[in-house]
Amino acid sequence: MFRILFGVFFILHGLVHLLYLGQSSRYFELQSGMIWPDGSWAFSRLFGNGMIRNTASILLIIAAIGFVTGGTGLFLKQSWWQPIVVGMAIFSSVIYILFWDGATQSLDNKGGIGILINLAILAILLLFQWPIFES
Repeated sequence: MFRILFGVFFILHGLVHLLYLGQSSRYFELQSGMIWPDGSWAFSRLFGNGMIRNTASILLIIAAIGFVTGGTGLFLKQSWWQPIVVGMAIFSSVIYILFWDGATQSLDNKGGIGILINLAILAILLLFQWPIFES
């Protein structure tokens, strides 16, 4: 039962990255006036917002594929699911930190909740070494 719940959670967490992909590609706005990832503290001095949005979009696709792959591996009882999910939690957090605009207002619109979820995933899997599923 936990295997299914965790697998679904990882897949859904990956699919949320596709919402941010839609935001970064300007297919739609997640919230009115939301400009993420424009003004990235790490990249805005190097690149224009178009390049920043394209880069964020590509990285978000990778993160989504990684979480969906990890969740699927968990469903299929593969031993490689955990390193994939751990790697994607770190990768995803780095994306949101690098594309953050440096302002502390509306952190939830800039991936703040996703970072907290990623930290919880890392704590559960690495610190508490839970859950342990039988093959």
